[in-house]
Amino acid sequence: MASDSWTQMDWYSILGAHPSNSQAELKQKYQKLVLLNHPDKQHEEEEAARITERAKKFIEINQAWKILGNEETKREYDLHRREMDMTCSCPVDSRIQLEEMDWEHDEEYYYYTCRCGGRYILAEGDLDQSSLVNCDSCSLIIEVYRDSQEIG
Repeated sequence: MASDSWTQMDWYSILGAHPSNSQAELKQKYQKLVLLNHPDKQHEEEEAARITERAKKFIEINQAWKILGNEETKREYDLHRREMDMTCSCPVDSRIQLEEMDWEHDEEYYYYTCRCGGRYILAEGDLDQSSLVNCDSCSLIIEVYRDSQEIG
C-alpha cells in the first residue's frame, strides 16, 4: 500500500461487515451496497447534496472492496488493525463511577486512592463520558465513567 491513510479507515464498517465474514459474505455485502449507491442509480430529482453524498459513499465502498476483496491486502489490513488494537489498549486495573471519586475543593479535581497509596487524579476539564486515569505513583490505570449504565 502506498499510503497509510487506508489503515485509518474502518473498511469493514463501510461494508457493514465483520472481520470474521468470509470472502463470499464480504462480496455479497459489497455488491448490495454498490447497487444501492451506484451513480447510475441516482434520480435526477434528488438533491445535489444527496447525490454527492451517495457518490462519496460509492467511492468508499469500492475502496473497501479493493482492500478487503484481495486476500493479501485484507491480511495486511487485518494485521495492522490488530497491531493498532494492541497498541491502543492498555490494561485497566478497574472501572469506577465518577461518584466514587472524591472532590478536592481547593485544587478543583477529582481523586481516587490507588491500592499502592498513590492517587488517580482527574481534572474536571479532562472529564469525558469515560476517561482513563493513571496513578501518580505506580503504573496502574482506572477507567472512570460518568453514567452508571456504561460499565459492562
